[in-house]
Amino acid sequence: MLNFPAWKVALICLVLLWGGLLALPNAFTDGFLGIEPRETGATDPQSIAEYQQQMEEAEASWWPGVLPTSKVNLGLDLQGGVYLLTEIDPDEVAANRLETLQADIRDVLNSAPLITRDVPEQQGSTLPIRLRNPEQMDDALRRLRRINPTIGATGGEKIMSIEAQGNDLIMISVSQAARQALAADAQDKMIEIIRRRLDPDGVSEVSITPQGDTRIVIEAPGEADPRRIKDILSRAGRMTFNMADSSPSSIAAAESGLPRPGWELVQDENGISYLINRTPVVSGSDIATANQGYDPDDNSPAVDFRLTGSGAERFGRTTANNRGELFAIVLDGKVMSAPRINEPIWGGNVQITGNFTMQEAQDLAAIIEAGELPGKLGFIEERTVGPGLGADSIRAGTRASLIGLVLVAIFMIIAYGLIGSFAVGSLLANIILILGALSGLGATLTLPGIAGIILTIGMAVDANVIVFERIREEQRAGRSPNTAVIAGYERALSTILDANITTFIAAAILYMLGSGPVKGFAVTLAIGIVTSVFTAFVVTRWFTAMWLRLAKPRKLSI
Repeated sequence: MLNFPAWKVALICLVLLWGGLLALPNAFTDGFLGIEPRETGATDPQSIAEYQQQMEEAEASWWPGVLPTSKVNLGLDLQGGVYLLTEIDPDEVAANRLETLQADIRDVLNSAPLITRDVPEQQGSTLPIRLRNPEQMDDALRRLRRINPTIGATGGEKIMSIEAQGNDLIMISVSQAARQALAADAQDKMIEIIRRRLDPDGVSEVSITPQGDTRIVIEAPGEADPRRIKDILSRAGRMTFNMADSSPSSIAAAESGLPRPGWELVQDENGISYLINRTPVVSGSDIATANQGYDPDDNSPAVDFRLTGSGAERFGRTTANNRGELFAIVLDGKVMSAPRINEPIWGGNVQITGNFTMQEAQDLAAIIEAGELPGKLGFIEERTVGPGLGADSIRAGTRASLIGLVLVAIFMIIAYGLIGSFAVGSLLANIILILGALSGLGATLTLPGIAGIILTIGMAVDANVIVFERIREEQRAGRSPNTAVIAGYERALSTILDANITTFIAAAILYMLGSGPVKGFAVTLAIGIVTSVFTAFVVTRWFTAMWLRLAKPRKLSI
């Protein structure tokens, strides 16, 4: 029990050293690198962004590249940022889903023999189809019900409710049960799309969590511009490539209320009107990748994207068959670009140019690549937390941790003497390992997480107290210092494991069922349990074994 061969000592030192290296970058923050924290109280996004960039550049130039650079991610309540509570409109989700099904409805009714009908106009989440030949009613119903998709985990809920009204009208709508299933499905898809839009590289600290069946909570720590996030999320991200017509006669007819059947009037950012075909050649689902690029003519920011194989083929075939015609790139009902087709474009590489800033081009590329939202997000609640409030919380939490550490250290030394100081040393190692684990895992530290660390300080010495009391009992029974220490650790092991395992189970349940601050508390508590058992049962025992081997005391002062 007190035998520590060289390989065990090397392993303990390696763990402590690695934990210290992981935790060390957290010590180099504001004011430590020669940059004083901003005291002007500036809150404009540009000033805050410049300051953050200055800090990152200073840290990158100072810190050796071969050492770990990750820091503890601070939550919204510690570094400030943006909190948004959004909601999905189930009616709009149902209407959008029905609109996407129109292509399948059109194809199945156009298959031989053709079912003649008037051009249908969707009204919200209903689509009336009036047949010109009532005798085709049964065939039309049979075809439509054959392509009716299902939704839900079990796949048993039909999306479309298809009913005949009279002898020539088919009313297609979305049932209430299907609306609920579509809303739940849309929530899952939206969370993933929002994550790809706000964090396309996967390195940000943005937290996106569901709330209920239709709401999503978004927390962006350190975000300097809440309007930018709202602008990114306000766009549906629906991109289509449509044939266009800008001739004055066609525009005038459409403006007078007599557009060509199947065409609609759309404007660009400058108010120029285009008549576009409602049936897109390719859509957002045909886009493989998108990224910010540069216009080869003037080197201004642009958006480059590449189409999938099938999309590139349709795009190339359409450009080959429509030379001299206009081809509109439409995003969320607005023409982004309408170039004239001079020659076939094969390969599927397309570029959008315009008066973009670098940030706008990057945001637009992220929106296009992330895909179309199933419905519009409504913003119910918005909160902006200033960095000053988070700094106060960090100072208060640090002060509380230091006070707790000092009081625990004083108690342990008074109660257990020299061996108590060994426990204090392992407690310091425990705190360093917690910070190192949080940094290495990329966990987010919140204000409740600081409370978890403070709680861990008290819990960390609990195992030592159990062991020391057992050693005291064994020494009173007449055992020598070595045998008393060995018996104390052996008999206390089961009690320590039982107590910490049950606490770890509670932390795991908090993490699985909780959200936001509750998860932050659970993470720090769980990490603290693992590190405290290691430091109490390994590090403190190692310190004690070395002292017994060197001092060879006849009696322990405990």
